[in-house]
Amino acid sequence: MHPFLLGQDLLNELKRESYDLLVLDLLVPDVSGVEILQWVREKLPPTLPVLVLTNLSAEEEVVACLQMGADDYVVKPPRHSELVARVQALLRRAYPQTTVAERTQYGIYRFETGSGNISVNDVTVEMTQKEYDLTRLFFSNLNRALSRAHILEAIWSRDIDVPSRTMDTHISKIRAKLELRPENGYRLTPVYSYGYRLEEVGKD
Repeated sequence: MHPFLLGQDLLNELKRESYDLLVLDLLVPDVSGVEILQWVREKLPPTLPVLVLTNLSAEEEVVACLQMGADDYVVKPPRHSELVARVQALLRRAYPQTTVAERTQYGIYRFETGSGNISVNDVTVEMTQKEYDLTRLFFSNLNRALSRAHILEAIWSRDIDVPSRTMDTHISKIRAKLELRPENGYRLTPVYSYGYRLEEVGKD
């Protein structure tokens, strides 16, 4: 959990980092929760769960937030158990518990955890460790946009000397090696001014 006291600080962070869920207080000192919600629904993936905190008397604001795309709300002051339950329910709905560790087959792609390679149509594709780790990250977050900062932290950890083009080069290589294109069921695309997303697409 990463709390923000000011709405503008949250907006600045959302422009560079990925989050699994947002809890928005409608009343903050600078940018209101309503304004933040509107920005989130315009700029970020629609699958990002958003829960709003509101006063009991703010029924109109609740209705407005739900119409703008909020997934749920809790009346302030929130009861801890209720807040946790609602957050967990939203997370379960948004991110079904299917990970690469549990699922090694994705259409024509199979993860070979022992060798650190991936096979395409039962043909092994040799990959570097970074390429393998990067591919696991994308398949573990199917249809979810990942920020460049999130990818950098997950794959290159705290190596601050990694050039910006290094990530793009690695992603270009795995896209080519694995033939990640719609006819194979998956598409790896950049998200403008944010990062990348691996999408599962239907075949024509």
